[in-house]
Amino acid sequence: MSQLALDAEALYDDLKHSVRSLISPTTQLLGVTSGGVWLAERLKADLGLASPIGVISSAMHRDDYARRGMTAAAQTQIPFDVNGAEVLLLDDVLYTGRTIRAVLNELFDFGRPASVKLAVLVDRGGRELPIAADVCAARIHLSPQQSLALARSASGQFSFNVKEI
Repeated sequence: MSQLALDAEALYDDLKHSVRSLISPTTQLLGVTSGGVWLAERLKADLGLASPIGVISSAMHRDDYARRGMTAAAQTQIPFDVNGAEVLLLDDVLYTGRTIRAVLNELFDFGRPASVKLAVLVDRGGRELPIAADVCAARIHLSPQQSLALARSASGQFSFNVKEI
């Protein structure tokens, strides 16, 4: 694994600034495991939001479940009523769109939100499904043989890891 020459902290600051316009007093933050949860936790603290954040996993609705199986990622925990909620879904990297599709299926298992907006730190292109982020801090291009993931240090600082797959 190597460090990517993207400043994750600067991108987080850009994302924080951009999502302010998407947040109302009734907005609920929902982070996709695990990078999206880290973003949601920091946004909640940095923006002084009172509502608890939710955690959502794509594991049970992935179209490659038979190949990947159950991951060790956190399980879905949504501490608010999804019905009628304004949800801000957060993820670290948007690539094919398959994780977001799976997460939306999981979310609708809990109810019918009034709206769902998507904010991501990085959009790396390569979409296989018609999914786009409402807010994106950066757009980059990587080889399909590379994966990009947000990392968090013990002190809470963000960085990116890229690895060959």
